[in-house]
This record gives sequence, structure tokens and C-alpha cells, in this order.
Amino acid sequence: MNSKLTALAAAIMVAAATGAQTPKRDFKRDIRLSASNLLAYPGPDNSRKMTPAPDSLKPFYISHYGRHGSRFLIDPEDYAEPLATLHRADSMGKLTLRGRDLMRRISWMQAEADGRLGELTEIGARQHRGIARRMYEHFPEVFAPEAHIDARSTVVIRCILSMENELMELVRLNPALNVSHDASQHDMVYMNFANTAPTPSAWTPEAREAMRQLYDSMVDTVKVMRRLFSDMDYAREHVGMRRLNDQLFRLASATQNSDARYKVTLYDVFDDNDIYANWVCNNAGWYLGYACCPINGGRQPLTQRNLLNNIINEADSCIRLAGTGASLRFGHETVLLPLVCLMGLDGYGMSTDDLRHLDRKGWIDYKIFPMGSNVQIVFYRKDASDTDPVVKVLLNENEAKLPIKAVSGPYYRWSDVRGYWLERMATMGKATTADAD
Repeated sequence: MNSKLTALAAAIMVAAATGAQTPKRDFKRDIRLSASNLLAYPGPDNSRKMTPAPDSLKPFYISHYGRHGSRFLIDPEDYAEPLATLHRADSMGKLTLRGRDLMRRISWMQAEADGRLGELTEIGARQHRGIARRMYEHFPEVFAPEAHIDARSTVVIRCILSMENELMELVRLNPALNVSHDASQHDMVYMNFANTAPTPSAWTPEAREAMRQLYDSMVDTVKVMRRLFSDMDYAREHVGMRRLNDQLFRLASATQNSDARYKVTLYDVFDDNDIYANWVCNNAGWYLGYACCPINGGRQPLTQRNLLNNIINEADSCIRLAGTGASLRFGHETVLLPLVCLMGLDGYGMSTDDLRHLDRKGWIDYKIFPMGSNVQIVFYRKDASDTDPVVKVLLNENEAKLPIKAVSGPYYRWSDVRGYWLERMATMGKATTADAD
């Protein structure tokens, strides 16, 4: 990347870090934001108004990738393992009253998720209907009668149902839409591709050691365990305290995605410092695993080059058409997060080895990939003869910035955006080839 692009990227990072509330303040306002990828979709920031398009340009095409909506936890051990730990301690009289009550609450959550592991919840379905409705309201020209809507999903049922909920809402709003939809292994090469070409694994020995040091310096598991166990000698000898802490924080985060949010909380196990410390470690883990962290080579976003190339190629084809429409893709956060970093949206393509202070630099995971998270690339032109349209990118329905020169506000020339993304993929690819040599 040339020096001008580097300077622009740095400016975006500084602006993002300066303009946003700190996570500590966010968590005081809404503790659920600490849930990272388990955050239920909060919707767009209503204090941020959409910027009018320049020169009376009209939207004609949307290219989209969205994560499925709120779901139950996927692994049965998320419930069974902490319950087994607590039951064993209880049988020996080693739990506090809070520990015993916690066991009851987790049992209720386990029963609620029985037979539904990994499935979309009603909350998740509502999220997607709302996203579709707002998309239609903001860009009605795209969804004109007989506009072609091509929707693709990964082959996972929660993603398929997320797609169907959005399509049902769009068709309810305009029954004249021309809709096609599919979920096939054929498309997984770009819809849910997680190859290991950039590095054999994000979790190199150096990355694991960096996370160990961060966790040890941040998370006081003993303090948390004292609230649950009446005998700390027993806890130290028989309980995997770090693992139980992580499991309980995960369960506390997950309650917001189902009816459990109205009946159960586990956040009382943690104080404000615990909440922030656990989030810092989770935030760093996602950054290491999927972003441009130099500790493990900084090229994890390149896993989504097939998807970004698909987005570019489909857009190039649709630009040549006279009609309007949208390409809607539905998948997972492990795709959307590296895609956002590969695109360089809002400074999330940044590279730093300072895991402790990622939030100060503006890298904040819950702003990227909550349940129902989405990227929308909206294309504008004067008429069908315009072959170099203007685009803006929305991240979770909020206008996002790119580290390139804008036409005005959040609007960029498609040829510039296209060139930037192709150059970014090529630069990462060259670094990978050089390492392999």
C-alpha cells in the first residue's frame, strides 16, 4: 500500500478511536455489549443519519454479506461441562449459595436449548426481518417491481432461515420482486471458505503465548471462583478455574439471544472489572484469529479473498445491466469478520501487536460481528449508461469509511474501491508467497 493510503488508514483509525465511547462506558450502559460475537444485533445507530447521495444519484444495486441472526449455543458441552463441575462440587458441599443458584440457572438454560443447539431463535428471525425492512425503506429504488434479488446461504439451517426471513419481508413489502434463492455446497468455495493458505494456523506458538500473557495479566479467576466455591483449596485442586470462568462468561453472554434474556442472568457472577477483562481477552482472541495481527503474520483476512472476488465480479456484471436488484449472501461471523478486515472498513484492517489496548486503537469486536451483522455495498448512478458508479459501504447499517479518496462523505468511486481491494489482496498474497519461498 502506498504512503497516501497508509496515512488515510491511520487517520481513520485515530478518528474511530477518538470518536467512540470506550468499551468500559459502553458496558456500563449495556452490559450485553461485552458478549463479542454473542451480542444480539443492536440495530443501526439511530443518532447517525444517512448522508444524501451526491449529484442526485440513485441506488440501483446492493451487494451484501450477512451473518445469521441470534442462535442457541452450538456445543452441548457449553452447558454440560460447567454443570458437571458445579454438580460435583455441590455433592461435596463445596458451593456457596450463589454457586448453587447458578447451577439451577444453567440447568434452565440447558433445558431451553435442548434439541435446538445452534438453531436460529425467534429473536434472530426478527433481526433479519428488521434488516430487510430497513434496507427496503432506505433504498426503495433497488427493490422496484420486478427487481432481481439473488440470495445465497451456506448450508447451515440457521443461515438458511435467516435468508428466508429477509426474503419473506422483502416480498411482503413488494410481491412483484423477482427472487431466486439457494443453499448449496457448490457455493461454499466463497460463501464459507476457511482455507489455511495465508498461514498454517492463526494460533502459532507466538500467538498462544501472547494470549496467555494477556489473560494472566487481566483476568482474576480466583476472585470469580470465591463467589461460587466455599472451599478455595478444593477449587484450586479440582476445578479448571480458567476454563470455568470462560464457560460462565460465554453462558452469561449467550442469554440475550433467546427467551432466556427475560428470565435468567449470569452476569452477577462478574463485577465490572471482570466484565472488561474477559472482553479484552475475547477481543484480542478474535483479532489474532481473523484480523491483521503481525504476531501470526497479519494475513488472516486473506482467507476471504474468494468472497471479495465474488463480490467484485458480481458487481461488475450487474453494473452492465439496465435493471435493479441485489445479491444477498448469508453466512457466519468467521467469514464476515475477516471480510471486514480485508475490505479495510472503518480502520479494522489495522495491524498492531498491542493486544492489551486494541480498544484504544478503535478495534472493538462488538461493533463488527454481532448476531445478524452485515455488510451492504450500495451502488449509485445517474442512469444505466453510467459504467463507473459511486458506492457507499454500510457496516451493520451504519455508513463506513474506506482508506481511499472519497467523492464526498462516505461515497467512493467504484473503480477506486475495486482497485483498492484488488491491490490489498495482491499485496497480502505477495507477502504469503514470499514467506513460503
